[in-house]
Formats: sequence, structure tokens, C-alpha cells
Amino acid sequence: MNNFEIKKLTPDLSKDYFDFFDNRAFSDGSPFAPCFCNAFNLSKERMKVELYQKAEEYGNGFDGWVKALRESAERMVAAGEIQGYLVFDNGVSVGWCNANERLNYYRTGEFDLRTPPEDEEATNCSGRGQVKAIVCFEIAPDYRGKGIASMLLERICEDAKAEGFKYVEAYPVKDGGYMGMAFTGPMHMYEKVGFKVVEQKGEAYVMRKELV
Repeated sequence: MNNFEIKKLTPDLSKDYFDFFDNRAFSDGSPFAPCFCNAFNLSKERMKVELYQKAEEYGNGFDGWVKALRESAERMVAAGEIQGYLVFDNGVSVGWCNANERLNYYRTGEFDLRTPPEDEEATNCSGRGQVKAIVCFEIAPDYRGKGIASMLLERICEDAKAEGFKYVEAYPVKDGGYMGMAFTGPMHMYEKVGFKVVEQKGEAYVMRKELV
């Protein structure tokens, strides 16, 4: 029987974070690789400077792109910009969920929704500390189907409530829908724990759970 441990990401867990993404997250040849889950927090300008220009400096191609992505993510983890939770099995990182203050994200759901995070009208937030957002789940292939995503979701909701947030928000597509957004988590997982659809943006549904 697995005894999974969930830890909130801190700079001290940087080694475990990159060990997961380098060695297990996409070991099945997933089309989402390479990824270090940093794009959600990057403005257009930062993407241009930290990713595209750096990749060009490194000679472009796959290797140049991976190096630029990784270096950007290393800085962001060290600075606490990337937030979320790692799942461990006997000390080995096997799962990840990116969860953060909604107004820290430049995009949620589909990547072409590049809403400035402080645009409260567009994000339907009434200020910081109101909405905790979940933008990505990634579970190592050998650990899928074991309920890890649901465990992460429960922990996020518990912590968000303790931290004073009013809502937890997520951006799934309909079950069986566009698989290019499978990383957002299945719609039925959110429905089971009381999330409700409040809006639709492109392929994604904005779902919220009120924390009472």
C-alpha cells in the first residue's frame, strides 16, 4: 500500500521539483514535455526575454528551448513565484499540482488567455487573497489512477480555507474533451467535491468551490 506524502513547494524542495520534471513527469513520451510549469506566471515580455531570446542565445532547437525553460523555472522556484504541491512516494517526487493566488497568473486554462493578473474585472476577483487557482496537475505515469490528483485537490482546498481564501478555482474541459488540456484535471473530479461552473472561456470551464 502506498503511503503518499504531500509537501507544499518551497525553494528547499527545488531539487525534488526538477527531479520530477526531468525524470518522471513525462517518461511516457507525453506531448506536454518539455515543461517546468512556469508559463502560467510569465508575462508576454518575460516570455520573450526569458524563453525566446534565451533559447536563441542557446542555439535554438530542442536543447536550447529546454535550457531556457529550465533556467527560467529555476529562478522562479528560488523566488517563490511558482507555487504548488509535490507528492512523494518514499522520498521520491511522483506528482505535482500548480496552485497559486489567482492574481499571480497571467494565464489559466487555455494558453491564449493572457489576462493581466491584476485585471480584477477580467479575472472575477475582488482583490488578492480571494481566489486560489489550480492550473495544472502532472502525475508520473506509473502513479496515475491511484487517486493522487484527488488527494492534492483536497489538500489545496483545506490549505486555501486555512489561509483565508474564499474560493478555489479550476479550469477543466468537459470530460472526454480536448486532450491538449488534460493537465487541468478532469471536470468530474471537481464536481465530486462541490465545484460549480461559473463561466466558459474557449474550451475551458471556470469552476469554483466556495470555502465555507
